[in-house]
Amino acid sequence: MRFAVLSLFSALPLAAVVIPAGTELNIRLTDRIASETTTAHTAIHAVLVSPVAVKDAMALPLGATLTGEVAKASAANFDGGAQQHATMLLTFSQIGLGAYKTKLAAVVSGLDNSRETVEADGTIHGIDGSETFTSRIDQGVDKLKANDRFAALAGIIQAAKQVLKIQPANPNIDYDPGVEMTLKLTAPLDWRGATAGPEAKLVPMPDPDALADLVAREPWRTMAQSPARPSDVTNVMLLATEQEIQNAFAKAGWSSSARLSTESKLETARALIEDRGYKEGPMSVLYLDGQAPAFMFQKGNNTYAARHHLRVFRRPDTFAGKPVWVVSSTHDTGIDFSERDRTFIHRIDSNIDNERAKVVDDLLLGGAVRSLALVDRDLPANLANATGDAIQTDGRMAVLLLQ
Repeated sequence: MRFAVLSLFSALPLAAVVIPAGTELNIRLTDRIASETTTAHTAIHAVLVSPVAVKDAMALPLGATLTGEVAKASAANFDGGAQQHATMLLTFSQIGLGAYKTKLAAVVSGLDNSRETVEADGTIHGIDGSETFTSRIDQGVDKLKANDRFAALAGIIQAAKQVLKIQPANPNIDYDPGVEMTLKLTAPLDWRGATAGPEAKLVPMPDPDALADLVAREPWRTMAQSPARPSDVTNVMLLATEQEIQNAFAKAGWSSSARLSTESKLETARALIEDRGYKEGPMSVLYLDGQAPAFMFQKGNNTYAARHHLRVFRRPDTFAGKPVWVVSSTHDTGIDFSERDRTFIHRIDSNIDNERAKVVDDLLLGGAVRSLALVDRDLPANLANATGDAIQTDGRMAVLLLQ
C-alpha cells in the first residue's frame, strides 16, 4: 500500500532514521533503457514518486533522487528456433536530496503497468515473442498455407493484417523516461537527510469549514452509460482553471485519453494484438450528475491491460476564486472477460485510496499544488463499480488547489 504525502497530516518527520531492508520504494526512471541497445554499466537515474514511512513517521521524502546502473542487459533472440527472452537487471547504489547523498542497495521488485515480470533477484524478464497474438496469428496462417483447402483463407487473413496495419510484437524490454517501478532495499538505508519534500512549500487551504461544506454537497458516484449502473466513486477535487489542470497532468506524465471512435477502437485492438501500450487509449463514458467528463487522463507503460486513469468533471461551484472539478480515479490492473456483460473489461485495484494517493503525489511532485486538504465524507460501505469490482475507500476526498 502506498504511503502517500496525504499521510503528512498525521505523520511526524524523523531527524534521522534507519529504513529496514525489504522496504519498498516507488520510483520513476528519468532515462531511456532498452534491452537491445543499452549495455552493462550504463548509468541510470530515477526519482522517488511516493514518500516512505517508518512506524507511521515520514522518513524518506517524495522527490529524492536515485542513481544506479544497468548491471546486465540482453536482447530477445531466437537460438535454434527457441525464443530467448530479453532480460535486464538494474541496481541502485545512491539516493539523495539536494546536497545530501548516501549509499543504498536496492533492486527492482515490481513494475508499474508493465507486461514484463520480475524474478526474485530483481531481473526483469521479457515476454515470450512466440506467445504473442501476432505470433499466434502467423503460426495459424502458416498452418493454413500448408493445407491446399485453406490456402485462400490464409491469404485473406494476411491481407486483413496489412489493412489493419498489424505489426509484429516487440519482445524486447524498452522503457522510456517516466516508466515507474518498485525497488526493494537489499540492505538497511541510513537516511540523515531532509524528511520533507514538495509538501513543505504548501500553504494552508483557505476557509476549511466552507471547503467541508462544499465537499459534502458534491455528488460522489458516477454512472455508467449502457447499461446504466452506479460506477466509480469520486475521490479527488481540483480547484483550478482548465489550463492549470492540463498543465499539471502533462507535467506529471499523464496523457489525454482519446475519445471513443472507430479509429480509437481499432488502435486499441492493434495494441492488444501487438502486445504493447496505448497511452491515449479510450475510456468508457461515465456520467456525474448527468454530465460527461470534461477531461480524461491516463498513465500507462507498455501494455493496454494496466493503466492509471481518471475522469475530471466540471462542477457549477467556485472556491478560492477557482472553478471546482471533481475526479474519479482508479488503477486498471488487468483485462478480463465479463460473463454478465459478454465483453472484455478492465479490472481495477479495489483500494481506490491508493490511486487517490498516486494522483496527489504526481501533481505535488510536478510543482502544481499550492494547497492540499483531506476532507472527511460519510460514504456507504460495500460499494462496487459498474463491472462488479469491489471498491474499498476511507471515503475521504483529497482537495488540491492548483497553481
